[in-house]
Amino acid sequence: MARGRRLLPLVLNDEERDTLERWLRRRKTAHALAQRARVVLECAAGKPNRTIAQELRLDEDTVGKWRQRFLRHRVDGLLDEPRPGAPRTITDAQVERVVTLTLETTPRDATHWSTRAMAARCGLSQSAVSRIWRAFALQPHRTESFKLSKDPLFIEKVRDIVGLYLNPPDRALVLCVDEKSQIQALDRAQPLLPMRPGQVERRSHDYVRHGTTSLFAALDVKTGEVIGRCQRRHRAIEFRKFLDTIDAAVPADLEIHIVLDNYATHKTPLIQRWLAKRPRYHLHFTPTGASWLNQVERWFALLTQKQLRRGVHRSTRALEAAIIAYITISNESSKPFVWTKSADDILASLERFCRRISDSGD
Repeated sequence: MARGRRLLPLVLNDEERDTLERWLRRRKTAHALAQRARVVLECAAGKPNRTIAQELRLDEDTVGKWRQRFLRHRVDGLLDEPRPGAPRTITDAQVERVVTLTLETTPRDATHWSTRAMAARCGLSQSAVSRIWRAFALQPHRTESFKLSKDPLFIEKVRDIVGLYLNPPDRALVLCVDEKSQIQALDRAQPLLPMRPGQVERRSHDYVRHGTTSLFAALDVKTGEVIGRCQRRHRAIEFRKFLDTIDAAVPADLEIHIVLDNYATHKTPLIQRWLAKRPRYHLHFTPTGASWLNQVERWFALLTQKQLRRGVHRSTRALEAAIIAYITISNESSKPFVWTKSADDILASLERFCRRISDSGD
């Protein structure tokens, strides 16, 4: 039986282990350096390269590279090697100061640093600060928002819905249903200036409103086709009418599983009576604050990007006609969204995120 190359034992002294654990624990450590420290700590635990690569989602050659680098040069081997070219004029201490100030402080007159403000603070050029930020993937001018679901049944609902996506029941249809409400029919106050060579399309910043409409949509998870209907109002009675539209459009011999959110109109007595008369319909509610589990939300994003954001509609009737036309055209070449994350992957990712935002790092 063929055998792989025997791995040399990797043993850490107390100082090396303390340094690696500090790099790994400190939230301000560069991602690449923290990853290398984790690889070495796992190697010191006696794990083979293949196991470490699978656990950390790395290439096995990458794990072997940093194992050998550490055996040859110890802790210094994990740092980036000097690049060829002109000698550096900015020291490591200056780079560290820029990174530390960016991550741990704010200027007196602003909520975040700019390259000019940081350059003035550190005595460097604006381009030098910009290069340091790019090297460490720092973007103080950007911010992103997040929302964590507080639904007590979050885990159960995630497993239920993801299970429908990855392993749909036999002889059943899985539909993702939601409403895109209050879509505005907007017309520009001045005519558009069309695109030409060297000039992008231009439009006036002000607009005229011509009413709103709401789109009820059901996305077939298997085919990517959409059943859509526009309504001027957004109530339980309109939702029931849309359920009638779905009932008329789907095969009568299939079980229907519907993924939808917790909006109040989905749970009224009117809807419950409609469902009681049709036992083949099964509702699966997404967790509160987790609408990203509903695939039709991604289709709404495409509708906004391709039709609504830059569309010009002089009436709600024209807006509704444009939406229905888009549905018809997209259904002609429909493709399903490919769901790649299992419920375990989603929950594990969420656990890592919660640990990161809850851990003080001390």
